[in-house]
Amino acid sequence: MASKVFGRINLRASSLCPHRLDEVFCYGPFNRSMQRRWKKPVDSARTRLEGRTRDHRLDKLMIQLRNLRQALDLREVISQQRNSYASLQLLLRWRREIGLNIEIGAFLKKYPHIFEIYVHPVKRHHCCRISRKMADLVAEEDAVIRENEPAIVQRLKKLLMMSMNGTLNMHAIWLVRKELGLPDDYRCSMLPNHQSDFSLETPDTLTLISRDENLAVANVEKWRQKEYTEKWLAEYETKYAFPINFPTGFKIEKGFREKLKNWQRLPYTKPYEENDLHPISNVERLEKRIVGILHELLSSTVEKMIPLERLAHFRRPFSMEVNMRELLLKHPGIFYISTKGSTQTVLLRESYNKGCLVEPNPVYSVRRKMLDLILSGCRNIGETESATWLVEEDNQRSSHGLHNHTCPVDSMDSMLQFESDSCGEEVFACDSRESKIQSSYAVTGQGVL
Repeated sequence: MASKVFGRINLRASSLCPHRLDEVFCYGPFNRSMQRRWKKPVDSARTRLEGRTRDHRLDKLMIQLRNLRQALDLREVISQQRNSYASLQLLLRWRREIGLNIEIGAFLKKYPHIFEIYVHPVKRHHCCRISRKMADLVAEEDAVIRENEPAIVQRLKKLLMMSMNGTLNMHAIWLVRKELGLPDDYRCSMLPNHQSDFSLETPDTLTLISRDENLAVANVEKWRQKEYTEKWLAEYETKYAFPINFPTGFKIEKGFREKLKNWQRLPYTKPYEENDLHPISNVERLEKRIVGILHELLSSTVEKMIPLERLAHFRRPFSMEVNMRELLLKHPGIFYISTKGSTQTVLLRESYNKGCLVEPNPVYSVRRKMLDLILSGCRNIGETESATWLVEEDNQRSSHGLHNHTCPVDSMDSMLQFESDSCGEEVFACDSRESKIQSSYAVTGQGVL
């Protein structure tokens, strides 16, 4: 009898389906799903960077600047060729190095105000050259940089005055040369003319010879003086304050205003003051001092922005031994980190309004004209320009007897299709007589922002 009863129980247990067994043991103490439910959420600088309130105007600006940077890199490759033009087969090899994620023909067709495509009169290659307007802007930028050499020297002196020992690594300066408005050959062209200010004792270290106390005034201090005199605010409210400008849609939590108000009144050591005179033992005062250094560093740049990864080269000389990304995310009203444009870039929020610099400088104005050519796209390339191309072609055929089929960029749909086996072709240069045939440039329209 007992064997029959136990036999029936075994049969019932064996007849249970696997999902029934899972339901029986789903509420065990070591269940995996329950452990995942009570797992503490990760709170790090990366997660806060992804969940921050975004500034769409600044993100859009960074995407546009990335396109401009790619166009300038491509211009550099073309200008290094012997006759300042390159075949599209050669540019196809440099597509990955430049960082293009589209075909080289499609990229050139997007910006006809910058690149001109034509057919080589002898080798019948599709070639590319820089437009006259873009070449003039590049020359204008170089001339403006040369003319503003005194302002560049002041920027370098202010950076060296903020460092601990009055020294900076030459590699760190080289990485931010575009942000500071330095020419590429500043080591040979500019530094020898100012030996009374700088000394290059070792090949990799730039040393400041003498301090200039007239330059030891931070940009934020000028803003405080303006706020104090124009808005009649109390001195204790503006003495250590920073300009705050939150992005649209920023959510202010409970108690945030009080914390921000206390932080604004917190004293700190200014960027150009030495730490030995005012030792800092409070963590909040130390962080506020680093915020002041970063604010002054960004204010010293041409476009008030700098890539985040390049700030790591200034951590030790400026005594900023903290998590830089985490500190910047704590102050969204002062700094903004944009992840657009293939790199993380730190921007000074107070310096921008609707995607444009509030106080432009000569170097920024020239670079803005270059950006206008990017924003113009294919606009103002119509019947007038097509007629100009045809007139030039007829004149060249009648004077030289050569069939130079020069075409506008808008009609290059069928000509810009390349196969992968075309990468092995070599680039040939034409002689001086043939290069004169292609010396005329197409008339392009004025870019309008």
